[in-house]
Amino acid sequence: MKIAIYGREFQNAVIQYVQALFDLLAAEDIEIWVYQPFNEFLADKIAWRKETHSFYSYTDLPGDTRFMLSLGGDGTMLAAVSIIGDSGIPVTGINFGRLGFLASINKDKIEHALAQLLSGNYDIEKRVLLATYKGNGQEPDGRQLAFALNDITIIKKDSSAMITVHAYVNNELLNAYWADGLIIATPTGSTAYSLSCGGPIVMPGSGNFIITPISPHNLNVRPIVVSDSSTIRIEVESRSDSFLFSYDSTTETVNTGAAIHIRKADYAVNLIRLKQESFFSTIRHKLLWGLDTRNY
Repeated sequence: MKIAIYGREFQNAVIQYVQALFDLLAAEDIEIWVYQPFNEFLADKIAWRKETHSFYSYTDLPGDTRFMLSLGGDGTMLAAVSIIGDSGIPVTGINFGRLGFLASINKDKIEHALAQLLSGNYDIEKRVLLATYKGNGQEPDGRQLAFALNDITIIKKDSSAMITVHAYVNNELLNAYWADGLIIATPTGSTAYSLSCGGPIVMPGSGNFIITPISPHNLNVRPIVVSDSSTIRIEVESRSDSFLFSYDSTTETVNTGAAIHIRKADYAVNLIRLKQESFFSTIRHKLLWGLDTRNY
């Protein structure tokens, strides 16, 4: 069996958990493929009990790779998804971060979770992604910008003045948002930045995108849910000649004159969920629903 492992630099406090994972994989005689920069980071930090292979992208991985393990928080998980691309390799995450909506395996339960993963005792959830393109009018010009599992964010570059974000759905004007920015989120991303800006929680598989303004000037402007079959176009007015364009955890600068076209990507991400996990149980646990927090 072949397994890919993705990770980024982390604090020494979690090295014991990484060591335990590699020990368990070695005991099961798993063929281990480690993301090259992460492999170099780990070189003098853990005791290697089995030879590993390295990769930079999914094209370097064997065609029969069973799944990818992401070691870190949700940000690391999002980066792992970008590495996987459209390969279809299932992915799951061991949470070394804080909240962990995506990287849902607790670091204290690695042995139990790995046993389930190796025995195939899990479900695959297909999660939609956003695909973005540049353009100068109503139609994209074919220049692909990025894919995102969580969200696309348009945000002002300067700290003082607001921007005006013209949002069109299927070429019909939705609104001109006077705000600090605008978030277009998938159901997966509804529990991320969109939620912190007042957006709704949307169950994965609902077939929707969520459009959420960031600090709107008009207080009667609220988030809206649209079909994920929609095409969304964003045009920005600003005193600055550029704005910030973020996809998941990556940010770029885009000229104000450019239009951003957003639609559902042609492929989905295969997210692994263990049998005892569910979206509702994750929400209850992570957001402390149903608990009297006065006792904590």
